[in-house]
Amino acid sequence: MTGTTPAADHVLVLNAGSSTLKYQLVDMADGSRPARGVVERIGADGGPADHTRALHEVADRLAADGHGLDSPRLAAIGHRVVHGGTTYTAATLVTDEVEAGIEALAPLAPLHNPVNLRQIRVAREVRPDLPQVAVFDTAFHATLPQAAARYAIDRGVADRYGVRRYGFHGTSHSYVSRATARLLGRAVQEVNVIVLHLGNGASASAVRGGVCVETSMGLTPLEGLVMGSRSGDLDPAVPLHLARVAGMSTDEIDRLLNNRGGLLGLCGDNDMREVVRRSAAGDPDARLAFDVYVHRLRKYVGGYLAVLGETHAIAFTAGVGENSAEVREAALRGLGRLGVELDPVRNAVRSAGARVVSADGSPTAVAVVPTDEEWEIASQTWQLVRG
Repeated sequence: MTGTTPAADHVLVLNAGSSTLKYQLVDMADGSRPARGVVERIGADGGPADHTRALHEVADRLAADGHGLDSPRLAAIGHRVVHGGTTYTAATLVTDEVEAGIEALAPLAPLHNPVNLRQIRVAREVRPDLPQVAVFDTAFHATLPQAAARYAIDRGVADRYGVRRYGFHGTSHSYVSRATARLLGRAVQEVNVIVLHLGNGASASAVRGGVCVETSMGLTPLEGLVMGSRSGDLDPAVPLHLARVAGMSTDEIDRLLNNRGGLLGLCGDNDMREVVRRSAAGDPDARLAFDVYVHRLRKYVGGYLAVLGETHAIAFTAGVGENSAEVREAALRGLGRLGVELDPVRNAVRSAGARVVSADGSPTAVAVVPTDEEWEIASQTWQLVRG
């Protein structure tokens, strides 16, 4: 009796950080996840020496679960790449030329693109016969109109050095905007939604009919909302002032704004759960951090309501957005005249599923929609390799 070759319907998603490698195997036939995990401490004591060793560890784990990299069911590998600039505005099949393009964009994402590229090269060495697809964080925001994408600086300088708003967390914003439309039982083309991706990194987007028209992160992921350890928006003269008055170097200012800012800089904690706990216990630093965080968030919500005009939904996602009823309530408090009415009982309920937490009759629905960036990467990869 002759066996049949199983269908190639699995996509391996790889998300490489500077010292971590997250992976998830997605079955595109039924949406299940046969394997997932993370390799940590890459390059540190007790961890793999480099990303080559890390990928081999992933391969060993997958093989132990019966899903080795040589499996006939593996159709493609999808890679998260942080920055695609204006060159890569959709999921892209990796070639030598694309590798060179990702490398050329490294100055725009020096902490991310080199690591993403290293992982792609290792994966192509291990499975040179397999399609490898780069899915870019910036791609979903490539639709920004010029009025939103441009900074008001000399155009020649901006164009020469690629200075513009790119936006990030694009796979999350793309997934959540479509999932929100499904939750409301409407076609994505009919829904205008504000997506609030609130994790340790945080960003907002205004999505009109499935198309991003505004987003909070800019040239880098530093701009916009208050985050766990990033400052978000500030007067652009602050770094100049610190250089002149405090004698701080570019690297010192970079670390100050990216690693010692946000909630951490304000109260010493970058975990919103701990900030809320301390605030409730009367800690004034934690209360200030929470208030600054929410104040910035409310400014963006109000601004995006104006950008969209008619807004059908506000969707909260990621760790803070999905789990902090306190943040959702404070961010939307008193916005009834703008058509946003939260239901306090629904908002307080904890659930792992997508749900509406606005009051009945609220002109703008408020939703909690768990993000699934791995599925988004796998889906875009699958569409590209399968047409």
